[in-house]
Amino acid sequence: MTYENLDAKLINALLGDGRASLRSLAEELDVSVTTVSNHLRDLEDEGVIEGYTPRVNYDALGYDVTAVIQLKVEGSALPDITDRLEDQKQMISVYEVTGDYDVIAVGKFRDTDGMNRQIKELLTDVDIRESNTSVVLNAVVENEQFDLDLDRDQA
Repeated sequence: MTYENLDAKLINALLGDGRASLRSLAEELDVSVTTVSNHLRDLEDEGVIEGYTPRVNYDALGYDVTAVIQLKVEGSALPDITDRLEDQKQMISVYEVTGDYDVIAVGKFRDTDGMNRQIKELLTDVDIRESNTSVVLNAVVENEQFDLDLDRDQA
């Protein structure tokens, strides 16, 4: 086999089964275990693969309230606000964005009372000028990853 697209094929295989052994990946990709190991190490060193983690169904654990929180923040306070949000364990995503708001955060909560408490605590910060919170009614797609195109001309 040529090594053309090997890294993309390796990433796609791991997206299908993040717990696959080096041997099974080598068999699937028709290369040696050493080749898989070397390419995997390079992808990790380059920061392409940042780690291996289970996909957790938070709903099944009782965190069935998802909130999308949009914040307008005083400019100089943006790093402090995003750091605070990042430190809150129930915030699963925090983004600095363009548009009407400066920050969008997504959090998982056990109930609306817990969500309400955490949001009210956040809103006591004088550097937050405005907020908008939406409760998700139905997660159509969540935390999905996608296979890489093997044909680079399509990118």
